[in-house]
Amino acid sequence: MLGEVKARIEGFVWCDDDDARPAWARLLAFIARLIVGLAEEVASGRLTLWAMSLVYTTLLSLVPLLAFSFSVLKGFGVHNQLLPALQTLLEPLGVRGAEIGRHIVGFVERMDVGVLGAMGLGLLIYTVISLIEKIEKAFNEVWHVRQSRSFVQRFTGYLSVILVGPLLVFSALGVTASLMSQEFTRSLLAIEPLGTLVNAMIKALPFLLVATAFILIYLLIPNTRVKAKAAIIGGLCAGVLWETTGWLFGIFIVSSGSYTAIYSTFAILILFMLWLYLSWLILLLGAKVAFFIQNPTALDRHIDLPLTTWRRLELGLHLMALIARSHLRGGPLWDMTGLTGASSGQTEWVDEVLHDLCDSGLLRRTADEPSCYLPGRDLEAIPLAEVVMVLTGGERVNLASDDVLVNDTVDLLQLSLQRDLAGRNVREWVGAGGQGDQAAESPGP
Repeated sequence: MLGEVKARIEGFVWCDDDDARPAWARLLAFIARLIVGLAEEVASGRLTLWAMSLVYTTLLSLVPLLAFSFSVLKGFGVHNQLLPALQTLLEPLGVRGAEIGRHIVGFVERMDVGVLGAMGLGLLIYTVISLIEKIEKAFNEVWHVRQSRSFVQRFTGYLSVILVGPLLVFSALGVTASLMSQEFTRSLLAIEPLGTLVNAMIKALPFLLVATAFILIYLLIPNTRVKAKAAIIGGLCAGVLWETTGWLFGIFIVSSGSYTAIYSTFAILILFMLWLYLSWLILLLGAKVAFFIQNPTALDRHIDLPLTTWRRLELGLHLMALIARSHLRGGPLWDMTGLTGASSGQTEWVDEVLHDLCDSGLLRRTADEPSCYLPGRDLEAIPLAEVVMVLTGGERVNLASDDVLVNDTVDLLQLSLQRDLAGRNVREWVGAGGQGDQAAESPGP
């Protein structure tokens, strides 16, 4: 009985003919696949490992980061918002959160950058940058992106986050607090049913601010083009999970008197680290939701299939053809997101094949953000046999040098390949292969 029910559920979730079902069934099945995908990611330990790593980096970088933020905020006269903002973020810790917030702000206010010297200032800047760099690496791991930003892009991007980010966040918090204290707002609360609506909006405002922050992070941090739809859905899911986890964690704190009795004063630090870990895990889970929304094929059952030589060859030739045709037509450039969607492949497969094609000089990346791909040489100067050789693993290494039968067979295969592809280059190959479906082979917006 249970086996039959399980089979029906699996048949509904992993139905091969998904397009023939009604919209509500497709949506329900996709949500089920999304939950299974997230559970597998957590069970694999990849996200939890990155979350633990970010907790360690946060503990080292928190005070220096807030010191920079405090200096920027002080220049604009909104530095008084630092403590309320920290207390809001640490609200699930209850009274202990307020105490931790006061201690952190006390450290920040007592920090005198002027007495650190060049070495100390450099170390301070390094700890701040290392936190943002670690966040970018974690997001690139979630999105299966191997290539990091260039040094110039990282320097300018990180500087913007350090200087502009705190100003926007704390200014928004200050404007929100100011609006809530205005006489006009209080007068609206006294008018029904408008007062109920305004009160509901005020209560939802913290969630909207958190969700908006998540959305911006998902759009800006990964070194790939993240679509707005994916970032919004990921940010809203992370915001809901953040609020729910904060509520449950607050209940846990209230009933955690035994932890204080066992760990004494260390209980505050342990609970603070636990909340940091949950916060980073929620942020990464939201990023994974955005990845699955943008790459729904990553949830298909073939995700566990290995990238065999034949799959690699087929995928590599398809990517090479897409890039070559766009180059010949003078069309828009392909990036990772567009190539993944056009090939209906897994992101990690596409990334691996593109990485090898670039390393061999057959393709090259642009300096854009995110990177796009161009032929590494003139198409007439790229032999088709060389492309096939790179995709199938390169030159032979004579592992069976004593076995005449094996060596003769391998030589025969190589000679057959070279004979059939002799004199053919990528330009000729693409032209002879037809133009294909123009709409299907255009990079997405």
